[in-house]
Amino acid sequence: MNYNLPKVSYERISHLVTQQNESEAAFMKQFAEEECKYDNPLLVVNPYLINPLTAVLLFRTEKPVGVTITVRGVTSVANITKTFPPATEHVLPILGLYKECDNIVDIELSTGEKSSVIATTGGLPELTQEVENIITTPEYMEGMMMFVSAAGKSLPAGYDYNGDCRWAMAENFVFDMKRAANGNLLMGSYRYSRPPYHTTGLCEVTMVGKIVKEYRLPGNYHHDQFEMKDGNLLILTQDFHRETVEDMLVLVDRETGDILKTWDIQGLYPMDVGKSGSWSSHDWFHCNAVWYDKPTNSLTLSGRHQDIIINIDYETGELNWMLGDPEGWPEELVEKYFFTPVGDLNNFDWQYEQHSCLITPDGDVMCFDNGHWRSKKKENYRKNKDNFSRGVRYRINTDKMEIEQIWQFGKERGQHFYSPYICNVECYANDHYMVHSGGIGYVDGMASEKLLPAFLDPEDPSHKQQSVTVEVKNDVVMFEMHLPSQFYRAEKLSLYHDGDNMPLGKGKVLGYLDVTPEFDTVPETEETSQPPSEWYKIKIVEEEDRFTFSGRFEKGCLLMLCLENEQESHNYYISTTARPALAMCVGSFMEADDRQISLNVSKLGFSGIFAVKVIINEKKYHTGICITVD
Repeated sequence: MNYNLPKVSYERISHLVTQQNESEAAFMKQFAEEECKYDNPLLVVNPYLINPLTAVLLFRTEKPVGVTITVRGVTSVANITKTFPPATEHVLPILGLYKECDNIVDIELSTGEKSSVIATTGGLPELTQEVENIITTPEYMEGMMMFVSAAGKSLPAGYDYNGDCRWAMAENFVFDMKRAANGNLLMGSYRYSRPPYHTTGLCEVTMVGKIVKEYRLPGNYHHDQFEMKDGNLLILTQDFHRETVEDMLVLVDRETGDILKTWDIQGLYPMDVGKSGSWSSHDWFHCNAVWYDKPTNSLTLSGRHQDIIINIDYETGELNWMLGDPEGWPEELVEKYFFTPVGDLNNFDWQYEQHSCLITPDGDVMCFDNGHWRSKKKENYRKNKDNFSRGVRYRINTDKMEIEQIWQFGKERGQHFYSPYICNVECYANDHYMVHSGGIGYVDGMASEKLLPAFLDPEDPSHKQQSVTVEVKNDVVMFEMHLPSQFYRAEKLSLYHDGDNMPLGKGKVLGYLDVTPEFDTVPETEETSQPPSEWYKIKIVEEEDRFTFSGRFEKGCLLMLCLENEQESHNYYISTTARPALAMCVGSFMEADDRQISLNVSKLGFSGIFAVKVIINEKKYHTGICITVD
């Protein structure tokens, strides 16, 4: 339902899971009603509405037969082929289509019959980026593709060896992208919730774009997740009822969405020590990665705003060790938990404001060393043009509490590989790595000295954002891809996998959003039946589990949202004072106009029909909108 009031815009939208359930039911109904054979199949492009380079192919055979599907590439080595097991009813995902093209899809039955069908695609979603440059070979990639998740004004996408986009999401699923054991992707929800980039939760998504589950969290989702052996999910979150953020993680039941266990980083040690240049009392730790290590039954966490990687016991949550520059840390912590460098100290560097920590199978620690500031002392901070970022691997001895740097890549490239934020590393095997520097920014050809490249102006020709992804094997660069935007992480994946590539059935929305904090004190105001001025551009978007109030307001004005009926009222204070953003890990939700303000209100905690009013300075205005909460 969409309509515009004279001054206030209102829209009611269904959850994407609901829309996808309806789309799947529609094409399955059509399939049930039509006679579809392998030489005259039903083909539905973009079946789940958000992945335009995919399709679903549906047909029946009298006897169980296997089916091999091939999407023809621009050359034969760019073909995407998948063989599906024998069946009589075939509902097959088609992956790896090209944009704006009559893609030829070949169908071959195990009995030898062959046919082809045309899958016609349109253009890419507006913010999908095209590869600037790629250096690799099809032999090295072996049919794999490089996927990236967005951090700037871009969208998740996947690119083949030739740099062609063969997979593209039209919704901004954010932060980390990991393949689950069942072959689906685990990605942050596209539903923005709280500034600067927290989203409602984590989504499990098929390669065709179907949301199998959204796991909503009361503290929302940020940065990273890890799938446990039993399928349950470690997810980074926080508690919005206190003054700090990004310092908690939870274990979520894969089937129910229930929170099974919580770890609180706050309280492990003092928050105001070991500060990086981006530290604040609000975002003191800034946890941006989680990794579970089975041999030690421990969790490794990356704290950007203390230049520290910590390891805690999975069961007790107690500290095991801390990896980072000991400068600025209390002596008692350094003596008990920090490592002493050994080996070639001339080529040893600590990591600073790191991302993407992981533990290798033999117990080494890897991360992307952003190098932001590259010192614990302000007087020694480096300018970005003189700095470097890198992937690094450390060997640690927890008995002797010693650390040795055994590999790095990126320092030698200087400012041209420098990302002060985001990024990741992957360890495929000893001496085979991926290093993704996704937050490079230039002004007039030099590394930007702005706090973060997310704030660069894409309309300014002197500003440039770039992402560079490199794979190194035996110290030889085997893959390098340049993209003209910021990308949070990169992952090399196949389009198809060994699990169920086309699970059918209704997607689910699990967990819950926390009750939105209310404000007890409502100022005395003059109430008017007139709606607010059109200048404010107020918009209300209602969903099944929340609604969003947004508009344009001058900094420092008094702004409150009021929900009222004859029995009760709910009042929400909306800050119009900008909080300094020392970490904008996903700038996708940034508004071009910094006066644009929004508030998401969960429907949890109250019910009824409420008139929506808004206080702007000394007046309370009627919007003419009513919200129904079941």
